[in-house]
Amino acid sequence: MTLMVAGCEQEAEGQQTGNDGEETVFQLSDHFDGERFINPTLEDQVRPGLRDVFGMISEGRPSWPDKVANTATPRLDHDLGVNGMAVTFVNHATFLIQLPGLTILTDPVWSDRVSPVSWFGPKRVRAPGIDFDALPEVDVVLISHNHYDHLDLPTLRKLNARFSPQFYVPLGNRTLLHEAGIMAVTELDWWQDVVAASGVRIVLTPAQHSSGRGLRDRDRSLWGSYYITRGSRSLFFGGDSGYSSQFTEIRETLGAPEVALLGMGAYEPRWFMKPLHMNPVEALMAHRDLRAGYSIGMHFGTFQLASEEFQEPVEDLARALAEDPAHAERFVIMREGDVRLFPRERADVGE
Repeated sequence: MTLMVAGCEQEAEGQQTGNDGEETVFQLSDHFDGERFINPTLEDQVRPGLRDVFGMISEGRPSWPDKVANTATPRLDHDLGVNGMAVTFVNHATFLIQLPGLTILTDPVWSDRVSPVSWFGPKRVRAPGIDFDALPEVDVVLISHNHYDHLDLPTLRKLNARFSPQFYVPLGNRTLLHEAGIMAVTELDWWQDVVAASGVRIVLTPAQHSSGRGLRDRDRSLWGSYYITRGSRSLFFGGDSGYSSQFTEIRETLGAPEVALLGMGAYEPRWFMKPLHMNPVEALMAHRDLRAGYSIGMHFGTFQLASEEFQEPVEDLARALAEDPAHAERFVIMREGDVRLFPRERADVGE
């Protein structure tokens, strides 16, 4: 299978072979060097490994609560009219996005652990904000990259069996889903787009991150974010990303999104996490770079992936917004199960 990236005339070079023997050829680009995917925003590439993880653990980590109760009661039967939008926070980086004629899930995770095995690894401290059996019909699943806390195969198999949605993934991730029995998979490169049902346009946009699920597949698949539009509605899903100039590039290319879902957790220690994950101050900078009308923080409070305190992301965001009160009502956090309705044609964008 040869993937020809729109707008790229260079001959394809660099081959990868999946576990099923399927040979994939990607275009050389500013983010693929013929062997691995890279971050064009970083002078020195970062490929986190076990040494980094053990180094973080050796510094000590604060204790998180074993269990945290959810307090929101989700409502999923909204009248969206002809151009409404509802955004429900499930947990971590999982959101349910409801548009007229199309329902989208981002990086869906319902498993108890985000790990190669079910008996070890980061364990959730709170239940998903929506019970899996309460999900409405899901049409599209967006995957930002293949780390276990974003690409959860047990959940994807359940979604596939129940709803048969269309899955969109960055380059190099299709084989992984095919091996799991999920066949309705479309790979995208940065800036490639597709048009789904109900006229919803989905664009894979850049992010500064990494990939890998084992010791031998570091950066063998791409990572990214997504920009979704339908009529006057627009939403940006940031996936996982360190802070970079890419947020400005996305806004200059596609416009300021009405809503942005931005990571603001798993950011300590900075020597390890800074290239990969934003802290709340950086997430607020990304919000301003995007000139988003409204931003929602994510990627905290479910799995202990790094070294910050359980409440630290919320407290750090509060301090950042206190120093920038003009955006205090434009950057919020949601309880798991909470929904935000956007019934108007368009929210005002930020300055």
